[in-house]
Amino acid sequence: MKTLNKLALYMLSIAVLLLVGACEKYLDRSPLDGPSDENYFKNQDELTLVVNGLYSALAFHPTDDMPINLTLDDATDIGWDRNTSDLQAVGRGDHDSNNGYIRNIWTNSYKVIGKCNFILDNIQKLDGKMDANLQKRYKAETQFIRAYVYQYLIDYFGGVPLVTSGLSLADANVPKTSQAEIASFILKELAEASAILPVSYGSADVGRATKGAALAIRARAALNNGLWEEAARSAKEVMDLKVYALHADFGQLFTYDGQASKEIIFAFQYLRLQKTKTHSATRGFLSRNAQGTSNKIPSQSIVDSYLCTDGLAIDKSSRFDPKKPFANRDPRLGYTIALPGTTFFGFQFETHKDSITCWNYAYNTSSAVRIQNQDAINAYATFSGYCWKKYVDMKDKDFTMESELNIIQSRYAEVLLIYAEAMIENNKIDQTVYDAISSIRQRPSVDMPAIASNKTQAELREIVRKERLYELANEGFRLVDLRRWKLADKFMNSTLYGRIPKGLLANAPTIDADNYVNYKNVTNQKDMRVIELRKFDPNKNYLWPIPNIEIVTNKNLEQNPGY
Repeated sequence: MKTLNKLALYMLSIAVLLLVGACEKYLDRSPLDGPSDENYFKNQDELTLVVNGLYSALAFHPTDDMPINLTLDDATDIGWDRNTSDLQAVGRGDHDSNNGYIRNIWTNSYKVIGKCNFILDNIQKLDGKMDANLQKRYKAETQFIRAYVYQYLIDYFGGVPLVTSGLSLADANVPKTSQAEIASFILKELAEASAILPVSYGSADVGRATKGAALAIRARAALNNGLWEEAARSAKEVMDLKVYALHADFGQLFTYDGQASKEIIFAFQYLRLQKTKTHSATRGFLSRNAQGTSNKIPSQSIVDSYLCTDGLAIDKSSRFDPKKPFANRDPRLGYTIALPGTTFFGFQFETHKDSITCWNYAYNTSSAVRIQNQDAINAYATFSGYCWKKYVDMKDKDFTMESELNIIQSRYAEVLLIYAEAMIENNKIDQTVYDAISSIRQRPSVDMPAIASNKTQAELREIVRKERLYELANEGFRLVDLRRWKLADKFMNSTLYGRIPKGLLANAPTIDADNYVNYKNVTNQKDMRVIELRKFDPNKNYLWPIPNIEIVTNKNLEQNPGY
């Protein structure tokens, strides 16, 4: 599944974490636990070792041994974290500057930035001592990773300290740089990196940053900062490379069989051999019958958000039947979410509380048998009645806490949606916008109706925003999307519902142009499971707080409003 060359790369990655730790210039002697400016870099091998380590450091896990993007949507309107955790507090909107989830993201981000700065401060020592093209590529990879981290720091925190070189202790109290200035820095760094990075690599270097990755993240950063022209331009450059394509089988894309897909632009790499690097997403997403914890789950509202196969919302489509609510729906619903009445990880998945037994299909060597249905009777079974299905693969049956399934960070469908949204917002609507959206909706395994022509800007805005939800759910984009659209206070000031424990909705809820699902008209709304009451203060929650420890230790650092 993974090559020996990749194994070697990740063994080096672990080793480098032990090497690159304390690199502060104020030390007047070589540190005992890491390299110093005085002795690094002496040769190409040392540089290779440390650059390889950046990729492992970048894939840090802020909670539950899962990468960031597989946790973020559970702090929005479309998901929930069942653990009594700091992530759950972010979703409720009662988090403060001591929140551990937020602090972990901040701290690990600056650790990665520090490693990048160390490399960029010292890489010139190898001028004339190694292959010049490889040296340039390593510099570009490092610039990419540093810009990648700054991109999501400003997404979450707004203005942050912009640190681009190693600091002495005396210079450590760095104030904020504005979000706009950091965005400009990110775009510049990624433009420089994209000019150097190759379009592709051989099998030994799968997982490294490419030209397409630099351009894709550049497009994302531009979009999230309202720079429509730059976003469209960078996305178009990715499209014009002609090396990426939508994966025909949407569900397969998020499994081991999809890891080599031409749709994937950049992914975190995992490897189980010798416990190099794994994650526990499978355990968190799985049903109770499958020995999962079901502690990262989708909400009822996202289930009801998906369109019917005629392209209409469930409150407007004649194809929607409340007695069979999952029939005649956008196929991405079933690929993204485990639905009652389907087979999930080898078990009959049914969360109706009267279904006290169910079929065990795949865990028996002879034939299916009836077993106690933990997904109905277990006190900690999915509280919403649904489970996330993306990134769950039966090949992890014996390794639910040690998955080596790569986690996609950028893929071609997102690039197409960035291009479409940027062109729409810039009011430069042409056939390429329709083509970008329709190609996603009409990949063979989805086959939703193409977008009709002559739509207004407002209508296309509505369409592309819905497509981002249907296409990218459980990939970590929802929070930033809601903030960019200035809709977070609408969607997050609401009740988070699960299914009716012993029934179905009597009729479709009302769904507005923003795709907000309102259950007030549902005649048996009172029977729905209330999971959580969500709050969102628009005066402060459009940004996360800077961790309190940073404010205390850095007197030049100003806290974000309201915290």
